[in-house]
Amino acid sequence: MAGSTDWEDLMNGVFGPGGRFRGAAGGKGPEKDLADAQKKLEEAAARTAAAADAAKNTDGARLLRNSEELTRQLEEQSREISRLGQGLAREMERDGLLTPAQAAAAAPAPKDSDAAFERAAQRQRAALAGREDFSAALLAAFRRPFVLGEAGEKPRNVIVLAGKAGRGRHYALTETVKALKEEGLLTGGVAWMDLALYGSPAQEKLFLQDLYAALAGPDPVLAFENAESCHPGCLALLAQLAETGSARLASRYVVQKGMLVETGTALAPGAVGTLSARGKYLVFLCPGGKRALASLLGAAFASAVGDECEAPAFCKEELLAIAGRQLNGLARRTKERLGWTLTAAGEGLADLVAQKGEQGVGRLADFCDRCFAALAEHKLRGRKAAAVTLQAGENGQVLAAFDGGEPVDLLAVLPAEYTGDLAEVKAELEGIIGLREVKDYVLRLEDAVAVQRRRAAAGMKTAGVSMHMIFTGNPGTGKTTIARLVGRYLKAIGALSGGQLVEVSRADLVGRYVGHTAPLTQKVIQSALGGVLFIDEAYSLYRGEQDTFGLEAIDTLVKGMEDHRDELVVILAGYTKEMEEFLQANSGLRSRFPNKIEFPDYTGAELLAITKLTAKGRGYRLAAECDGPLLAFYDRKQAENAAENGNGRLARNTLEAAILNQGRRLAAEPDAALDELRPGDFQLDE
Repeated sequence: MAGSTDWEDLMNGVFGPGGRFRGAAGGKGPEKDLADAQKKLEEAAARTAAAADAAKNTDGARLLRNSEELTRQLEEQSREISRLGQGLAREMERDGLLTPAQAAAAAPAPKDSDAAFERAAQRQRAALAGREDFSAALLAAFRRPFVLGEAGEKPRNVIVLAGKAGRGRHYALTETVKALKEEGLLTGGVAWMDLALYGSPAQEKLFLQDLYAALAGPDPVLAFENAESCHPGCLALLAQLAETGSARLASRYVVQKGMLVETGTALAPGAVGTLSARGKYLVFLCPGGKRALASLLGAAFASAVGDECEAPAFCKEELLAIAGRQLNGLARRTKERLGWTLTAAGEGLADLVAQKGEQGVGRLADFCDRCFAALAEHKLRGRKAAAVTLQAGENGQVLAAFDGGEPVDLLAVLPAEYTGDLAEVKAELEGIIGLREVKDYVLRLEDAVAVQRRRAAAGMKTAGVSMHMIFTGNPGTGKTTIARLVGRYLKAIGALSGGQLVEVSRADLVGRYVGHTAPLTQKVIQSALGGVLFIDEAYSLYRGEQDTFGLEAIDTLVKGMEDHRDELVVILAGYTKEMEEFLQANSGLRSRFPNKIEFPDYTGAELLAITKLTAKGRGYRLAAECDGPLLAFYDRKQAENAAENGNGRLARNTLEAAILNQGRRLAAEPDAALDELRPGDFQLDE
């Protein structure tokens, strides 16, 4: 064994002289290198056997000692090569030298996968607390490629998780993969992609970057959700990956610093023209299941689905079990972070927490987070205690007794969620002059939302209340004022999460060059989510069939309204005749605006009232003798041309002129009242 040992030969075979790995770029490829290493181990074992045979026929003690020493070395080498086969394969996969499928083939499989899956099943069932049929189906979906074998770069399996939101699909998938990883059956976790982030053509390149990063990453499971909100071009790539394991790209890319950089049609070394599924599990979360996904991704995709697992609703016993685990977690966190020992008095607390999960298991965890936040707030306010006892109150409260003291409402220390003060908004709405029919319509929205909540509480089907509106009427009739109040009002009654008003015009939605309009409109929609998007003079978006940019903005707006139907209210405003023509621009536009509200012109009496109210807000008052001349003036102006005279704007402009004239008068009459406006200040034309 002159020059090098068997161990050195073995390491040089794997890494090359000097310890440098013989990778795909400089060696024969990772699979060949591992095979060479195994071959060298077998040759060394053969030499050991020959040495042992020689020792039997030779009385040389030195040769026998050498043989025993070589045997010991080979046992160590055998253990090391086993570790190398697993660790090296994981590192090579992370560095992109091996695909997940190749890494799985290179790394030694568990000696008894049946036993490993059985142990994983026990871990999974303990984490998921019941729902045995769903748990077993999900585990079987991951076991399928272990039984049937893998097909190269194609997905190991395409899995659909059906069932309504709030049934624990995310948690079930995460815990199942975690159990498989702990038993050595998988080497990583779950990479998530929210397809709602890629809703327009402008997001296709971002989608491609994110998808490539997820496919090249170490996680063996790639999960997709919200496919119904994804742009069709992005879905087409996913369908190809699921069906064939490969998706052809429309352009050439090169990889720089782990990211895809487009090179157009130019030839470049190492150009990427296709994406590979890389032997990953592809999981699609969709409430409607495979049938709904087939309408989005095609029948061929549905045929490629290996398993469909539907998450059933949680029964009361399951919710109680989950509530118990959450409360145990709350107790551990309270002890670790606050130093308090947390206990529960009676079973009522678990029942109270479990009820929060009836609208979705995520609500249950959120409630326990609020309880911890309240405990932390007590700590921050100087509360001294060694133990805290929680119990359910009569009105659905969580009562906390610190060191056996008098129970207090635990959550009362947390700031109440801002709603916009419903009473204040109603009072402000009622204070607006005129517009009785408009105000009645807005106030009726509260009743419609309340009825749907009652139906949901009774377990009945609910129908979304369409609150998109069209405001028509002449300028100055209060359209923008009402739109602002609508946003705050819908927030106050719980119909919207934000309540903000985003006011835009054509210039904010229509781009200046090809490809600019859709992302511009999409950006505006995103900024208004949770509130109201108000488009004044909306008819300006459509300037005829040749206005392709305007039509693109309208199409993007219509799709955004559909994708975010529960997060956005759109109000369009404009002249009555022009708005009627505008609704012809897109076939789906009229149907999405069932609420058309006509704002009437103000009467002379209403304009007088507006003038007095505005003056009061600015610290002025009108002399009694102003009423007659102002009323006659407003009646005449409205009769001449209400549209051009500006309605409410006429009242404001008239008041502004009177305040300016009063300033001139007061310069000559220093003793006159500073807050009084007289008829002469208005200088009304005849």
